Amino acid sequence: MSVDHVTLRPVAEHDLPVMDRFRTEPEVSGPFQWFGWSETGRWRRLWAENGLLTDDSGHLMVVRDTEQLGFVAWRKVVVTRSTFYWNVGIGLLPDARGKGVGTEAQRQLVHYLFAHTLVQRIEADTEVGNTAEQRALEKAGFTREGVHRSVVFRDGQWRDLVRYSILRGDFASPASRH
Repeated sequence: MSVDHVTLRPVAEHDLPVMDRFRTEPEVSGPFQWFGWSETGRWRRLWAENGLLTDDSGHLMVVRDTEQLGFVAWRKVVVTRSTFYWNVGIGLLPDARGKGVGTEAQRQLVHYLFAHTLVQRIEADTEVGNTAEQRALEKAGFTREGVHRSVVFRDGQWRDLVRYSILRGDFASPASRH
């Protein structure tokens, strides 16, 4: 699978069954994102409320032409009353993993957030054992900052996360790369 034609777009109603798979099928979520079964109507409810796009968070579909590959997400982390940053994440269907799609989708998400918000910092976290996501973040321009110990409880044990960030000044927009 080529990363040519990989784009981000708002979630449409017909995408909700794909999003539901990440909450109902452990093999779709993958070993680092399965936290047990949870509310199956969550995506439909939130989509009906706000289209999965608010001032504080959002979800966009990752697609290649018309093929649904997964989604990217972001949420606001408030530091002070005048300062916030975005924390981002990604969920890709198994067939889209390991082919550069995650790197490209996260690069596009960073561009989108820097282009449309005043934020200075975007960060991402991944489990220490998720080396594929660490490589994808580094290829997308993120810098490894360090390990946060025992942050996530998954599969019966506490797990360490690696934190990555990218600052506005670190990011070369697609227009400036030519």
